[in-house]
Amino acid sequence: MFKIGAFAKLTGVTVKTLRHYDKVGLLKPVRVDEETGYRFYAAEQLLTIRRIASFKEQGLTLEMMRPLLTETASLTQAEHTLLEKRKVLEHQLQEVRQQIAEIDKRLVRIERLEAVEEEGKFLLRSVDPVLVAYIRETLPKNQLCLLLDELKQYVRSHGEESDHEIAIVWHRRADDDEEPSDIEVAIPISKPIPDSFRVKIHPLPGMKKAASYTHRCDPYKDNCKAIETLRTWIADHGHRPLETIPVREIFLTSDKDLYGQLRLAEVIVPVERV
Repeated sequence: MFKIGAFAKLTGVTVKTLRHYDKVGLLKPVRVDEETGYRFYAAEQLLTIRRIASFKEQGLTLEMMRPLLTETASLTQAEHTLLEKRKVLEHQLQEVRQQIAEIDKRLVRIERLEAVEEEGKFLLRSVDPVLVAYIRETLPKNQLCLLLDELKQYVRSHGEESDHEIAIVWHRRADDDEEPSDIEVAIPISKPIPDSFRVKIHPLPGMKKAASYTHRCDPYKDNCKAIETLRTWIADHGHRPLETIPVREIFLTSDKDLYGQLRLAEVIVPVERV
């Protein structure tokens, strides 16, 4: 017989692991000295250690192994255990594949954002009309995230993708974060979907000529000066805003593509030459 330390060296299993196997009833020593508490193992128990290692390679838990180590274990019992484990592994494999696919999507999005979008960029450009689902409400800017979440859930419930660019149309923007603003939040959709009491569908109008400024900010905080920065640039370049058309802000970074606190956004102001 072997003391626990010698048996641990022989099997390549730690003393701690052998004690745990004893505690859970997986592999008990053949004898325990009543006076010293020393555990003793027999040479033939090496086979049990090797079987446990084999079961681990199959992904079985200690609980699943225990019945298979008894004298009454049958092939039918082993087959049932292995089939159950196989189902679990197939489900895990499916989840892993879905996670890999999601990561690949995010990597493509990051590559596109890095290649196409440039922070601190000013442009004069046209804006095409786009079909959107939208909610318009008068509320403080610090509640904007609640409005967006409501709209995203509605769009998803009708089979449309919600995690891409989002438009914020400032029909009236309050100076203070807690004062009510007249806000329209809009998500582009690929086809018309039913509207509701809260959510409406319409084409977001295009702009023949607009100035835009790409920047990074936290859209839910009231410290972004992008609109003021763009208005200064507009004046310095011989244009003026068309006050009859509201300012538009586009969140270029979706929630799923957001790493950190700041997201890429584009402020768009319709203009005409002075």
